[in-house]
Amino acid sequence: MRIGEIAALVGVTSRAVRHYHHIGLLPEPARRANGYRAYTVRDAVLLARIRRLTEIGLSLDEVGDVLADDAGRELVEVLGELDADLARQEREIRERRRVLAALLEAPLTAEGPLSPGLAALLEGAPATGSPAAAKDREHLVLLDAAGGGAGAEVYAALRPLAEDPGVLELYARLDELAGAGADDPRIAPLAADLAAAVPDDVLAVIPQGEPAATGVGRALLDDYPPAQREVVRRVMETLTERVQGRTS
Repeated sequence: MRIGEIAALVGVTSRAVRHYHHIGLLPEPARRANGYRAYTVRDAVLLARIRRLTEIGLSLDEVGDVLADDAGRELVEVLGELDADLARQEREIRERRRVLAALLEAPLTAEGPLSPGLAALLEGAPATGSPAAAKDREHLVLLDAAGGGAGAEVYAALRPLAEDPGVLELYARLDELAGAGADDPRIAPLAADLAAAVPDDVLAVIPQGEPAATGVGRALLDDYPPAQREVVRRVMETLTERVQGRTS
């Protein structure tokens, strides 16, 4: 193969190939009598590996270190690794397309795109002007978009709670604590009522380790003013105890 052919085969430019030669990342191949470089399958495999390593974010220096560790390996082993890498990419692309198709089928919202499960949950929730309810909604959208959401099972389990008009009264009580201190006497009874409102069906499908106030949970807690933060902290603590009680 000539330089243009190997570049087209691997999906890079001839200029990139020359640059890899210049910095010593890709060894110069043997040349024909007419002076043209003559690339082999081994060269193509190596070039493909360089491309894959740079695509996943490695610097050219880091790529060089990886390739040095690969020196001496059999061609069939390197080809097998490349094939496995391509298979992984295919799986990831199929999954991304599946998620995208589901998003396209879901109802369009101002916060979208949302996962179908969250879109259905928010669609069924009663309308309210509660700032606390709006904050809960924002947090769900954030977790959903970041891939840290609970998933379709939890959204489905939450629907009866979200559609219960009685929840609006709990949100109203939480709104009343917006300017209160963390020692307000209304905190404890409200936290108990909120925790009691969460059905066991939700706890049964909460991912392992949740709803502990760590990581993202702690960041979300910091989004509340003092009294509301204490209410939510106590609710999370109570739910964590209930989850642990179910699994012990």
